[in-house]
Amino acid sequence: MTAAAMIWDIPGGIHPAEHKELSNTTAIAHPPLPRQLILPLGQHIGAAAEPCVQVGERVLKGQKIAEANGHISVPLHAPTSGTVSFIGPQPYPHASGMLAPAIVIDSDGRDEWCELFPCPDYRQLDNAALLARIREAGINGLGGAGFPTAVKLTARPQQKIHTLIINGTECEPYISADDRLMRERAAELISGIEILEHLIQPDEVLIGIEDNKPEAIAAVRAALGNRAWQIKVFPTKYPSGGERQLIQILTGREVPAGGLPADIGMLCQNVGTAVAVHDAILHGKPLISRITTLTGEALSRPGNVEALIGTPVRELLAFAGLDSARMERLIMGGPMMGVTLPSLDVPLIKTCNCLLVPTREELPPPPPAQPCIRCGECALACPASLLPQQLHFFALGSEHEQLKAHHLFDCIECGACAYVCPSSIPLVQYYRAAKAEIRELEQKQQKAEHSKQRFEQRQERLRREEERKEEERRARAEKAARAKAAQVEAAAASASATPAPAAAAAAAPAAATSEGAEALKRLKIEASLAQVALKKAEKQLAQHDSAELQAQVAELRQAASAAQEALAQAQAAASSAPAENTTAPPAPQEAAPARKPVLDEATKKAKVELAMKRAELRKAEKAGADDATLAALREALAAAEQQLAALTPAE
Repeated sequence: MTAAAMIWDIPGGIHPAEHKELSNTTAIAHPPLPRQLILPLGQHIGAAAEPCVQVGERVLKGQKIAEANGHISVPLHAPTSGTVSFIGPQPYPHASGMLAPAIVIDSDGRDEWCELFPCPDYRQLDNAALLARIREAGINGLGGAGFPTAVKLTARPQQKIHTLIINGTECEPYISADDRLMRERAAELISGIEILEHLIQPDEVLIGIEDNKPEAIAAVRAALGNRAWQIKVFPTKYPSGGERQLIQILTGREVPAGGLPADIGMLCQNVGTAVAVHDAILHGKPLISRITTLTGEALSRPGNVEALIGTPVRELLAFAGLDSARMERLIMGGPMMGVTLPSLDVPLIKTCNCLLVPTREELPPPPPAQPCIRCGECALACPASLLPQQLHFFALGSEHEQLKAHHLFDCIECGACAYVCPSSIPLVQYYRAAKAEIRELEQKQQKAEHSKQRFEQRQERLRREEERKEEERRARAEKAARAKAAQVEAAAASASATPAPAAAAAAAPAAATSEGAEALKRLKIEASLAQVALKKAEKQLAQHDSAELQAQVAELRQAASAAQEALAQAQAAASSAPAENTTAPPAPQEAAPARKPVLDEATKKAKVELAMKRAELRKAEKAGADDATLAALREALAAAEQQLAALTPAE
């Protein structure tokens, strides 16, 4: 056997009874146009669509009624013409029976199409335009998970996709929708594959079909013609239709744990998705219907139908001849991976490929679960080579880290482990619940981390704003101090230039007052700056307590206290000076008193310098400075006194 024709096997797997013959013997039927359609806004993986129509608005078949809401999302279209009668919560096909946002359309019976824009010459379009058409057609995967097709086609744009795999396996028992699709619409399937090939330019195209579909294999082979694509037929085994399992069967390669097929250059698409791409590009039709299997022994006319999206399940089952008395339960999907629906009032959605209505004898309810006997049958049946028994115990104990370490998210929830379990433990239910818990916790952690980052960014903005304001205050204070000093110097220069005895007599107390005012101003500025620095440090200490910040705050408190004491002493001295100057002047004498020499500019500056040196020494003594600093300040003070003495004339 050549490498191109080789078929590999997967670990595990089972062979449940198929019962496909119930539905695959008749052609695809078309049920009557429903009176009302219920269209949930979230029918795929990702964000739900956003309505773009209003209640009371008339819509045409194929018209967009909801826009894609985000990157991983697809729009929604009207399956028939009619009037929008309601937008809000409606029944949804889910095991919980919960409601979901939906658009309800009352059909007018005319089934009138909107204007379509087909593109038969699609090879003239670039990839971006083709992908946009696929996205706008509302196409998501029709094989199971429902991932938006346009997003999947560009999941790894930086990596070369060398193998395009078309999944025609349909391994789930009872389901035959893809089988009938390949039999009746093989030409459209090949056309859709050509569009996908044109988009991603793979080196090879593989079409995988199980050997229990001989008619479908023959039809696809005939439509394939002389194309170089390969049809690979392999033995029937469940769950060979899983994406990872099919890749391993057809190529012998395994997708790494936690990775995507694109990581190894592979891309898988379902046959139904390929036909939807054909309809969207060549005919301009959006995804408004799908082929669905209606089967089970409670139906008198089982088969496959092409039903409009949003058709009530009750009407589809009535078309297939439902016998309500024999119905045990309603399952959306197959018996292995399907979910039991609590009501018949739910609508058909894009990802629903089967409605199974078994009788009690056909699918009896499972017996009560018994304790695990550690037989290991579940591990032998697991197609992902996991340890289902161990995952079950970790799920019971909510040991999320252990679950992730044992690759819980590689589980495809095929149900093979539960199928072979002799204790009838519903293993898949535990796995689904554990996955939901982990996702919820991760979302909460992401929100908490985002909130923390926003808080830290806000604190940083406030810190920078406080620093900016502090710089502005410091600049204003320095500017005011320089202006005051300039005024004092200007006043002193004006007084020294006045020859009159009265001006000379007034110059001395004015100079002394200006010296004291200048020193007092400097002390006020220093005290204010010390208080600002202390408040800033205390705020940082309240946010981030540390020994280093505590020591810094203690030092700043001492410095601020010393500055306040120095300021208080200077203010007390300034307040006593005017009282001494207000004593009564000596009585006028006949002889004029001898005029005191007018102080020159150098003498005034020396006095100011002496006052500043004294203030600095007092501040340092109050702050408890070291001996070397105090000695230096005393020497500077002595030098200032000597300089003033040298400039001051003898009395």
